[in-house]
Amino acid sequence: MDDPLTDDALTGGFRLWQRKRGHRYSLDDVLTAWEAARWALEAAAAGRPVRRACDLGCGIGSVLLMLAYKLPEARFEAIEAQEISFGLAQRNVARNGCGERIRLHQGDLRCSGIQTRLGGGFDLVTGTPPYMPPGTSTPSPDPQRAYARVELRGGVEDYLAAAGQLVAPNGRVVVCCDARTPARAVEGGRRAGLRPLRKRDAVPRAGRAPLFTVWTFAREDDVAAGARSDVLPFVARDEDGQRSEAYFAVRAFFDLPRTHGGAPSAAAGERA
Repeated sequence: MDDPLTDDALTGGFRLWQRKRGHRYSLDDVLTAWEAARWALEAAAAGRPVRRACDLGCGIGSVLLMLAYKLPEARFEAIEAQEISFGLAQRNVARNGCGERIRLHQGDLRCSGIQTRLGGGFDLVTGTPPYMPPGTSTPSPDPQRAYARVELRGGVEDYLAAAGQLVAPNGRVVVCCDARTPARAVEGGRRAGLRPLRKRDAVPRAGRAPLFTVWTFAREDDVAAGARSDVLPFVARDEDGQRSEAYFAVRAFFDLPRTHGGAPSAAAGERA
């Protein structure tokens, strides 16, 4: 691709190369990593540290590396099918010194034998699927952006089907999905033997409809009968359009300064 790379801060210690005019990490990646990392840190405090984690459709490595930054004792497996994104993920893992803790696999997460390839018994599984079913939008002529936006290799149901095979007892699955179609996530989880524990709607600005939702699932047999999922909002900007304190708290969680420069886009729909 004849497209320059930008060199952007991902966390206080990690940086990310991404194409200037290609797929770029965005707020859904950040909130997925934040939700997953917060659970992992709570589990560690309770004596159940995350030792093995898996990122499905890892793209250029944004969620994967944010989690590796916050969970330095964990080891990761990750899979990505899109060639351009996979190549950037390799470079980003290496540049941040995580090659010994992260194994990258190029391939389609929907293929049979996913457990054989990645292993199983993961304490944490994450994924940021594309949101647009084929035929509902015009794919970008750029292949990296097309696969990041349109479900050309499956949507949230396929990610949850894979996650259901990979997650360990008492582990968690954290994925994002279009806020307009929550039933897809709930039904996809049910088919995969997963129950939602938390639903966090991401609202771009106070008073507006959410753009996407970050879901936290557990295995069906790990959830008490009758338990209900928590419903929690995340509002990125206040009514005046200013960044919210919740937004700055997420930046602080990843040891980033309280500035707007280099912040990921709030727009959903382009991911790996």
